[in-house]
Amino acid sequence: MDVIFSSSQALLNAHSGITSHVGFIRQQPRTPLVVQFLRIILYVCLALSFMLFVERLYMGIVIAFVKLFRRKPEKKYKWEPLKGDLELGNYSYPMVLVQLPMCNEKEVYQLSIGAACNLSWPANRIFIQVLDDSTDPTIKALVEQECRKWASKGVNIKYEIRDNRKGYKAGALREGMKHNYVKLCSHVAIFDADFQPEPDFLERSIPFLVHNPEIGLVQARWEFVNADECLMTKMQEMSFGYHFTVEQEVGSTAHAFFGFNGTAGVWRMSALNEAGGWKDRTTVEDMDLAVRAGLNGWKFVYVDDLKVKSELPSTFRAYRNQQHRWSCGPANLFRKMAMEIATNKKVSVWKKFYLIYSFFFVRKIIAHVVTFILYCVVIPATIFIPEVQVPRWGTIYIPTAITLLNILGSARLSKEKR
Repeated sequence: MDVIFSSSQALLNAHSGITSHVGFIRQQPRTPLVVQFLRIILYVCLALSFMLFVERLYMGIVIAFVKLFRRKPEKKYKWEPLKGDLELGNYSYPMVLVQLPMCNEKEVYQLSIGAACNLSWPANRIFIQVLDDSTDPTIKALVEQECRKWASKGVNIKYEIRDNRKGYKAGALREGMKHNYVKLCSHVAIFDADFQPEPDFLERSIPFLVHNPEIGLVQARWEFVNADECLMTKMQEMSFGYHFTVEQEVGSTAHAFFGFNGTAGVWRMSALNEAGGWKDRTTVEDMDLAVRAGLNGWKFVYVDDLKVKSELPSTFRAYRNQQHRWSCGPANLFRKMAMEIATNKKVSVWKKFYLIYSFFFVRKIIAHVVTFILYCVVIPATIFIPEVQVPRWGTIYIPTAITLLNILGSARLSKEKR
């Protein structure tokens, strides 16, 4: 009992000491310059928060319209299943290239290669291209052996390696495009090593490109096989749920543009080449390609009910690296392309405004920056500088409204899981 009493008394003394210290700091005189500076930063953050709220509200309205009028891509664009011609037979199907970039993917290479080789498409109208950047000779040998196994079964599969890793994934995809057989292909599907498309993936996505010459990209939704592995994967699933169900759907429906997710999508080869192909100038090569293709006037289609299985990062290190790449890359790309977007003559002023303001500034910059600065820096600082008053609408009403809009936008994900 004496030990418990002593511990409790120590905690009370520590709390009292901290409270006294904070109170002492609050009572110290502060220069008007410091107060004014903090007040300006606060007002800027509140204005940015309001812009984020308006953007969320706008996307919520568009999604309500999509759900109310059932605006599926099959109704907006022409879609008919492809059938073999009586005279041409399977040659009436377009030639498709399936690229599988990978690097030291020992745990999943068999699943991804097997899923790609099992795609339902005429065998003489498809190339499976395994782009192996593995640095481990053992893994490289296993991947090559797997490719040979499928080749012995009659699958048109190509195992491609290079002597360096310049450009990483973008460099591997760019090198893969240089092979002669690629020139025969009119469409290219891309799947990362941990993605497993269903056999009917091409049968459901390619018709959009065949029947609508203005469409340059068809993007599928990601579905996660390990979403229930831990709390971190569950939180990621909710975040991705909002991204696909709301952000990608809004971009596809209202603007025929969204950021390519880098995998589980099919490009029209001419759209990809016209945009300049893959570039490794940023860590978001997929978004870079999408913006350049969008500026050339190509339309993108997101198909929400076309799903591809994948895995979420289940360790904090992998998650941190992924988020760092996705957070810093868009800002760097925006810096490089802002003037190019503003001076573009091929797209409308409305689309340029959407790209600069909504797609880049609000979603890729404000959404990442204002949350940290406002809630982790400015508001804590006002505790020590009471002259700066934080309005209730900025700390309660707007964050609550944004949270509710996010929840409503992702509500269908929870409904599907039940």
